[in-house]
Amino acid sequence: MQQRRSRRISLRVVLTVPYVLLVLGLALALGMLSYDTGRRAVSTVSGQLLLEVVGRIAQAVDRHIVGSGAALETAFPEGLPAPNKIEDDFHELRGRLWVATSIHTDPNNYVYYGNEFGQGIGLFRRDTEEVELRMKLQADEHRAIHRYVGIDGPLEFVRREQNLFDPRTRPWYANGRTATGDTWTSVYIDFGTLQLVATRARRVLAADGTFAGVVATDVSLEALNQFVGRLQVSANGVAFIIEPDGNLIASSASDNVVTLPDGTRGRLAASASDHPLVRASYETVRQRIANRSDERLPRVFEFEDDTGNLIHAAFDRVRDQAGLDWITVVAMPASDYLGDVVENVRRTIALAGIAVAVAILIGLSILSWVARDLRRLSAIAGRVGDGDLDSVVGIDRRDEIGELARNFERMQARLRTDRLTGLANREALVQALQRRIERIRDDRRHPHLGVIFIDLNRFKEINDSHGHEVGDRVLEEIAARLRQAVRAEDLVARYAGDEFVILVDKVGDREALENVRRHVDSVLQQPLEIDALPLLNAGGATGAALFPDDGDSSESLLRSADHAMYADKLARRTERGA
Repeated sequence: MQQRRSRRISLRVVLTVPYVLLVLGLALALGMLSYDTGRRAVSTVSGQLLLEVVGRIAQAVDRHIVGSGAALETAFPEGLPAPNKIEDDFHELRGRLWVATSIHTDPNNYVYYGNEFGQGIGLFRRDTEEVELRMKLQADEHRAIHRYVGIDGPLEFVRREQNLFDPRTRPWYANGRTATGDTWTSVYIDFGTLQLVATRARRVLAADGTFAGVVATDVSLEALNQFVGRLQVSANGVAFIIEPDGNLIASSASDNVVTLPDGTRGRLAASASDHPLVRASYETVRQRIANRSDERLPRVFEFEDDTGNLIHAAFDRVRDQAGLDWITVVAMPASDYLGDVVENVRRTIALAGIAVAVAILIGLSILSWVARDLRRLSAIAGRVGDGDLDSVVGIDRRDEIGELARNFERMQARLRTDRLTGLANREALVQALQRRIERIRDDRRHPHLGVIFIDLNRFKEINDSHGHEVGDRVLEEIAARLRQAVRAEDLVARYAGDEFVILVDKVGDREALENVRRHVDSVLQQPLEIDALPLLNAGGATGAALFPDDGDSSESLLRSADHAMYADKLARRTERGA
């Protein structure tokens, strides 16, 4: 009897234990599904964020070097033969150097030329009016330094250099002599500023087609290093630019120039950086670059560092026809964004444990309700992974899943929105423009779409004179003005730096678009309402493009508007000069 009684099982246990185990199993499955969904969502969003940052760095590099080619072309236009000697064409050459250094003053404020006779002439721009002319007309004489004001101002002798300067012995001269087009020197440390510099050079031919000399311009990389240093990837993320040999050009986490034991200054390799994430990221990227089959760029990937932490990273290569080849790298620990997801999973499991007794009463209906929203969030994460940043989450809950959904919505908004101005960012602009173009192609009732490209004229001057805080306030005020200047259905976006773009929806014709552009231009000319800048207007150049007349894709339409803006900028500059 005792043995038979000991084998008896309570009916309560029979009815309760399996269901409790089922509920506990489901709770555990929910926790794992929640974590996996959050991890996938974070991985997707972080990948988009990394690509955006890599794109911003590539754009900054392009904007930093774009003026160098124009400076060389202005100094010596293609096909223009070099004079036999500098003194044969001194005044015209001096004038072209003046214009060349005024196109992109930052950073191309120094353009110079040397020839086979050992002669050299260079113009260093100190400000908009005052320049320094460095010249030697005999191979064995020391270079003379003159200053003058205005394009045709009289020369004022300052001094002669102590060291003998012979352009024919310089690396930029040797590079330019052997290259058939524009060429870049390796990045080097400038002796005077102790900052990194790259030189772009091009050979110049005589009238008979023989080699005569080399024209060159220096590009300081200090501003590029400052831009990368200000990037906020994540709490512990890093961004850097390297040459293929691994030497740092710019970094958000370490110096790019170090003091050597002998007191001189030298380049710092990424492999020797004191930041472990920079070293680990470089080593992984170096192996990927060595893999010739890895040709699709930019590339997003994951790896584990020496301590086992998961790292999200992306890299790209910035190249140009002159031989520039730089690599941009962005990396951040997954824990920077997974912390909230892990915490949400912990809360979900804890609440599930408390809710076991209640779950026995309310049954599988709650599980179905929960799973439905998780499936929705997972599906949206997949669409975001395919590049659709505007998918609506549409989950209105007050529990951990709702918090995860709101975190996801905030990450989506962050990818679409410029943090400073609250406007749409470049990625959101391009997607919106593409969607509207596709809508027009499907519905011919509204065949026209306008794009207005805006570039503030005096923003760098304001930044330099009053500081970046005032510059940020200027951007915020301009953004607010642009919002008020257009209709609610039009989209205003901050394209990059001090550039803005307006999508004018359902515009009737080119004249209507031009009216909008003129209205925007008048709004930009109004004085700023900032105490630090009384009665000052930032002003700006504007350019408009009409779909489909000026472009049948988002890229071509933006390019046409950009070209129109530069034409407006050049016209205004010509009017002021006249």
